[in-house]
Amino acid sequence: SSGYVSTLTIHLLSACLCIQLADIYGNVFCVHLGRHKTVFVSGWKMVKEAIVTQAETFVDRPYSPMVTRIYSGNSGLFFSNGKVWRRQRRFAMATIRTFALANSSMEQNICSESLHLQEAMEKEEGQPFDPVPLLNNAVANIICMIVFRRRFDYNDQHFQNMLKKLTDVAYLEGSIWALLYDAFPALMKHLPGPHNDIFTSSRSLEAFIRTEIERHKLDLDPSNPRDYIDCFLLEEKVHNRSNDVGFEEENLALCCLDLFLAGSETTSKTLQWGLIYLIKSPNIQEKVQAEIDGVIGQVRQPTMVDKANLPYTDAVIHEIQRMGNIVPLNGLRMAAKDSKLGSYIIPKGTTVMPNLTSVLFDKNEWENPHTFYPEHFLDTEGKFVKREAFLPFSAGKRACLGEGLARMELFLFFVSLLQKFHFSTVEGVELSTEGITGATRTPCPFKVFAKPR
Repeated sequence: SSGYVSTLTIHLLSACLCIQLADIYGNVFCVHLGRHKTVFVSGWKMVKEAIVTQAETFVDRPYSPMVTRIYSGNSGLFFSNGKVWRRQRRFAMATIRTFALANSSMEQNICSESLHLQEAMEKEEGQPFDPVPLLNNAVANIICMIVFRRRFDYNDQHFQNMLKKLTDVAYLEGSIWALLYDAFPALMKHLPGPHNDIFTSSRSLEAFIRTEIERHKLDLDPSNPRDYIDCFLLEEKVHNRSNDVGFEEENLALCCLDLFLAGSETTSKTLQWGLIYLIKSPNIQEKVQAEIDGVIGQVRQPTMVDKANLPYTDAVIHEIQRMGNIVPLNGLRMAAKDSKLGSYIIPKGTTVMPNLTSVLFDKNEWENPHTFYPEHFLDTEGKFVKREAFLPFSAGKRACLGEGLARMELFLFFVSLLQKFHFSTVEGVELSTEGITGATRTPCPFKVFAKPR
């Protein structure tokens, strides 16, 4: 049978520790916490087997008391299962394609937002500043354009409150408090503590979204849907409030919440890690800027057409995603039937955790797995090459549904920022690459100088 580690509590199992345990117990091992057990799957070969080759077997999410309290059963985009999940995922992907990828409007929106971001950085007038709020503002506004068909000023207090709640939820959902709630729900729901902030912040975000939904109802034009909310409201009428596939107003708010959590937190944090790695590697930053200057110059805004002519820049962005490792452990899965992973039997109903960190740092797949090395994505002629073990968006049926949009945002925001600014930090300060892990991996607080080029 697989190796058993019965004395460890699950909150100590960071993704890196899971890699160490895999070295001892193999790429499939089981951890027990009370009555609960989780099978951890590590390494590119075995993770691919679970989430790609046997995708249908390991597509469902296991029961979670915390998730059930937030999502009121089988709802939302990321924690739902079965017919509801499949229909809502297809609908969300189609809507994102319509409003973000099918034409140039979203590319123009990102370029426009990058100007607001540049302006905000210029207002710092050469002083050190925390870039996180500005990056959060810019990225969240792109999701706002898809969901609400509007952007918010960076000084809008309602917008800032929403962003704070999103950050709080993203951290707490991956904290020990969430794990304790799932392990002991009958006790934890009566106790004070940070776990209660998960529910209060979620309710506050839902209220914010419902206000937007009501605003949309006032001028909804069936012949001209403007955004995700409009499309959902029209689909709800088609299904005549049938809840078998989730087209009901309560689920609309929860699906919007998921889009914001997934679409703003991850991309913003990738940009944050990008600044850190480029500041720590000034020679790489200069090489990227030289390539941008040669292809685009310092005046014209970048477009997605430029991507093919910026192979080194593209490689650097991919390496930032790999090293930034925004979602270290992926989401929990549940075996739909008795199955095998490697030589081990996985009984039906078993909780399975694919370890994406073990793939992004797999020593059998990467030449220098623990070094920031853009050449991982370049061939001997300097041309960009794809790598199969590059899984920051996961893979298979539960892969990030906004991957195309995220790739567009990362490229356009990165290129526009490096086109206009040289980034550095306070003299004598060494930026940390350790990070703080919640549901996503966040950089430790840091400040930058943005010097106009």
